[in-house]
Amino acid sequence: MVKRLISANTSDVLAMTGSELKQSIKASEGRVVLSENVVLRQPDDGITTSEVAAAFGADMILLNLLDVLHPVILGLYPGENDLGTAKAHEDGQPIRRLQKLVGRPIGVNLEPVDPDADMAEDRLDIPEGRTASAKTLTKAEELGMNFVVLTGNPGTGVTNAQIAKNVTLAKQLFSGLIIAGKMHGAGVNEPVVSEDAVQAFVEAGADVVLVPAVGTVPGFTDDELKKIVDYAHAHGALVMSTIGTSQEGSGASFIENVAIRNKVAGVDIQHVGDAAWGFQTPFENIYPLSRAIRGDRHTISRMARSINR
Repeated sequence: MVKRLISANTSDVLAMTGSELKQSIKASEGRVVLSENVVLRQPDDGITTSEVAAAFGADMILLNLLDVLHPVILGLYPGENDLGTAKAHEDGQPIRRLQKLVGRPIGVNLEPVDPDADMAEDRLDIPEGRTASAKTLTKAEELGMNFVVLTGNPGTGVTNAQIAKNVTLAKQLFSGLIIAGKMHGAGVNEPVVSEDAVQAFVEAGADVVLVPAVGTVPGFTDDELKKIVDYAHAHGALVMSTIGTSQEGSGASFIENVAIRNKVAGVDIQHVGDAAWGFQTPFENIYPLSRAIRGDRHTISRMARSINR
């Protein structure tokens, strides 16, 4: 067996396989915090967004806008503090270096873009290294990612059907944790989440179903979330609720309300996105999310625990 993630040391966490990480999250009983951060910005000279998120209690770090074929993470290497000075970290070590700096599981967004998607807005074209494909999933494995998230940024044309197809592909090529679903519409004319889509993700082999947090997208109710959680858990999958609608910056009282509502529904991971500042959730909102779902004891433990343990 493995240690629950909220009590695990760096040496425990970074030695976990994908299946062990899943069990570790499950054992944490709805108290895991995941922070999503844009890699092409940094909060201060010589530091990454991931380090800030880890300092304020995030258990897992999700990298957004990372081109896995030409990876750049600002603040990761000395002297690379803006896009003018940064170079692609093609030595195969950027993720392993970041893992050592933050002591957390590191994942990446890969976007299953559907070229035939019925778009509700202008499509945003993204680099190949940010899309989900055999090539990028293989690269995520080579880089040492602990998990991948198959989802869509605004306007990119990601569909639930294409996500399900890429879950199947990921099961063949990636050994870490596989998270799948949409936080918002991603520019497409279709429901953000449905029971059919969730069933397709689970049947394809997703370890974790991603859904929008109740209170973040119109019309998605507590009852609908509870049905999805019950279905996923009955079929061996976990559930992650996500705040990815700029409400990451709505203040502590909103964050706390969302945290409790989604914990009541039974989600296993609570995600907070990067849209508040355009690159990261304000640290003062990660902290109340953490406190709301697990109290001061585990919040302080995660913040204070040395990465050298």
